[in-house]
Amino acid sequence: MTKVTQPHKPDLLLLSITAALIIFGLLMVYNASSTTAYDEFGDRYYFIKAQLIWTAFGGASLLFLLNIKYTFWEKLSLPLLILSIILLLLVFVPNFGITAFGAQRGLDLKYVSIQPAELAKLTFIIYLASFLSKKVDIKRFLFLVAVFAAIVLAQSDLGTATIITIVGFGIYFLAGGSLVVLSMLVPLVTFIGFLMIFISSYRRARFFSFLDPTIDPQGTAYHINQILIALGSGGLFGVGLGESRQKYGFIPAISTDSIFAILGNELGFIGSVILVLGFLIFIYRGFYISKKSPDHFSRLLSGGITFWIAIQALINLGGMVALIPLTGVPLPFISYGGSALVTTLVGVGILANVSRYTKKT
Repeated sequence: MTKVTQPHKPDLLLLSITAALIIFGLLMVYNASSTTAYDEFGDRYYFIKAQLIWTAFGGASLLFLLNIKYTFWEKLSLPLLILSIILLLLVFVPNFGITAFGAQRGLDLKYVSIQPAELAKLTFIIYLASFLSKKVDIKRFLFLVAVFAAIVLAQSDLGTATIITIVGFGIYFLAGGSLVVLSMLVPLVTFIGFLMIFISSYRRARFFSFLDPTIDPQGTAYHINQILIALGSGGLFGVGLGESRQKYGFIPAISTDSIFAILGNELGFIGSVILVLGFLIFIYRGFYISKKSPDHFSRLLSGGITFWIAIQALINLGGMVALIPLTGVPLPFISYGGSALVTTLVGVGILANVSRYTKKT
């Protein structure tokens, strides 16, 4: 007999693997960023100090939200959606928006800068879970996905737009959406994705360098070539923790999007497999929580959060090993960056709270 229990202990395996990934991420951020931090700021601890602050804030948020019942988010789903759209649009306002690496994604709040697209991923999931748990409305669903994807694409962030779209489809599927509709949407969205690649000279060049990394090894293919050199020279056991030579200015975005390259270089194939296993355990627990969730909203919410972290990790790692083009997507829990880390930990806090209400059999 299945029954909904009173609040019980959260999923300890989920929290344990999250903590392990965070600690591992802090180690790798320091390892990958110390040289760059010293060159740019004269302080080898510059990036790790910032990451520790964000980790403390995100960890405190996780523990706080662990005790806030998940139904709270259903009530706030619309205000959070509106807030995230406003923040996304503020990026385009002069004196607010920050442009970096050819993309306008950051928001300058005077004392701190944030990336609204990171918050948008979570608020999008919360709102989608809320309205799809009541009615599977395909028109409303497609409109919401299109709005979020279009705004993020306007910021030159194809990676985040891809994550939002795939996660949206995942939640739609969990909600009982039509597989026939999904089978028609996938080719259409794929076509739009390729269109976005080929109308941008930068994305087009990166795509062709993905197809053939030898096409311009000192130009458009430089990034992926340096990553592959780092991973290949790591071998089975790596060159040793802290011993990578590739972190001395060879790999762009070394502590953010490309941090896995240093991990693979220093810890080798074995270290890389251990990290991937950590993500697989996290994903398994997330979907287990979704399966055992007490109601439709919590099932979609927990499934959506798990989808988000799984897809983002898959896209980052897939780009690192040249299975897909590089997209500029950070690796959850591991990459340097406050907005991504805090938002992810907030998501885990919500997921862990749902685990306190899972069904007992």
